[in-house]
Amino acid sequence: MVKDLKSALAALDAQEPGSLLGLREMQWLDAKAAPYQLADPKAVEELAKDVAAFANGGGGIIVIGIATRPEYDEEVLDHIVGFDPAAVNMDKIRKLIRQWITPAPRGIRVGWSGADGERVVFIEVPEQAAGTLFVVPAPVGKPGSPRTDTVAVPRRDGDSTHWLPRAEIQQLLSAGVRASGMPTAQALTELVRQAVSEAGPDGGLRVGQGLADREREMRAAYEQLVDAGLGRPAGEAWAQGPAALQDLRHQLDGEPGWVLCLVPGRPPAAVAEPVWQAIVEAGRRALGGQDPLAAVGLPRPPADSDTPWVIPADARSVDLDGGSWGGGRLSCSGRGVWRWQPLPRFSLDQGRSAEIGTAGQTPALRLRALVNLPWADPDALEVSKPRRTLLEQQLAHSAVAGAVTMLSRRRGAELPAGRWEGGPFGNSARSVGYTCTIAAPDGGPAVKASVMLALPTTMESNVVACADVLIENPQAWAALLGSGWDTQLGFDEVQAVLLAAWETAAELLPDAVGDSAGLSWAGPPTIELRMTCEQPAANGVLPTLDTLVDLTSLGTNDGGTRSKMAVTVTAAPTMERAERQRLLREALAYMVDQFGYVDAELDLL
Repeated sequence: MVKDLKSALAALDAQEPGSLLGLREMQWLDAKAAPYQLADPKAVEELAKDVAAFANGGGGIIVIGIATRPEYDEEVLDHIVGFDPAAVNMDKIRKLIRQWITPAPRGIRVGWSGADGERVVFIEVPEQAAGTLFVVPAPVGKPGSPRTDTVAVPRRDGDSTHWLPRAEIQQLLSAGVRASGMPTAQALTELVRQAVSEAGPDGGLRVGQGLADREREMRAAYEQLVDAGLGRPAGEAWAQGPAALQDLRHQLDGEPGWVLCLVPGRPPAAVAEPVWQAIVEAGRRALGGQDPLAAVGLPRPPADSDTPWVIPADARSVDLDGGSWGGGRLSCSGRGVWRWQPLPRFSLDQGRSAEIGTAGQTPALRLRALVNLPWADPDALEVSKPRRTLLEQQLAHSAVAGAVTMLSRRRGAELPAGRWEGGPFGNSARSVGYTCTIAAPDGGPAVKASVMLALPTTMESNVVACADVLIENPQAWAALLGSGWDTQLGFDEVQAVLLAAWETAAELLPDAVGDSAGLSWAGPPTIELRMTCEQPAANGVLPTLDTLVDLTSLGTNDGGTRSKMAVTVTAAPTMERAERQRLLREALAYMVDQFGYVDAELDLL
């Protein structure tokens, strides 16, 4: 039950914003039905006022996306409105808070809470150091940078936010002058002298101001990079995990500014503002409302470089790492569109859809390529009738159909995978499923190929595409082939089938839901490659892979053979065939090594 600030934050962190419904707005809680419209100067001033008021009042949270109802002269949190995540630029909120509030409050957290359709944004303002007064420029409702020659003090009073009256501001100033023991004129002169001294020769913020323990380091980095055109700070420095960051102006008026970026263990970097905004935008749609930079990470310098480096405004690509998405590359197209793609890597992790569509099936051997496509905002995608018809026509000529045909052709039989029928996965505006069956003389299935694609559901946030080749019954397949042919697959055949399944799942099937070229990622896409024995023997034990696949080229395995091996490739789903072949071989080499075939060599795969 939510009853105080601590339990409210716990509910938001647990993705349960509905737990706040029924609460009244109070000293530590403010609710807003709609996001701040940050293109409007008045909304920017309101944001600064609201956050500074909580900073002056012991801390609290602002929840955006919950409407209130009046009840006995109070506002009660009534229902979740929900809105498009694209309507909230969380990085801009953080930046405006740093720019408009003096001093910048420490520990501000901006995050998402809730599931799709009922997501809210919250701004947590922790309790600040005692004796610190947070001020903002006096509101004028006009565009432009914050004025430095006016001051206003917002404060939280119960469920409302008010400005500190001018008379009370005068009393605070008078109390400070009296405490200094100086005459008024001398006290004011001393305050001005200290402010100018601390601000530096330009009368602005200091490099590193806001991160006292990193200030010297940031000033040294600034001096190393200043020749790139770095100007004075545009806001206080802030921490992003272990990194220290600060917005800087350009030395020349009208030129885009910079972000000074210090990551432990790396040389400092100056990132041009347009590139920095592209980095933030790349992670803006991260699943769960994760902070964009926490998702995509920060710029990574060229390999083996230990000198300060500059990413200019006309850069065409930048490598990123350190985020939850892992290493990636942000590239700019010829049309000026930036897109993040993962740098290839391998793991044994598998997603929740690894075994999708396998219920009730017991093939002797399954070779599967499953592609997870975490597109942001895939709501506009659907399987239209024309695209479904086109897919039906293409399947007989697809890579996976060719792989099935190849398996029999190499054994002297012409058994083409030319006839595809709907099922068993179901077909609708949100899914496709087709199967091709090579039937045995008795009509039972000998070999199958199947494909499926499903748009996101309440249980799965990714678009999932999958292509399978199944050896349903080796004996039935042998009867089709004729005497003398071995149905055990060579490891080279396994590679050929997985390559074809990967190509089909990554290139052909996604076309069935429309043009996805303009969609950004909400997470890193992955490809899961699997080889599994699923038909138990009479004693209920699954056979090992070496009974159906010739694994002798892999060498010995001290742990014994298994009934399943799988590997996950994190990589862009579309690529040239030669690149996919190379990644497949490297992925399989990684997989067999992880499963105990330590003597297997890449050249033998």
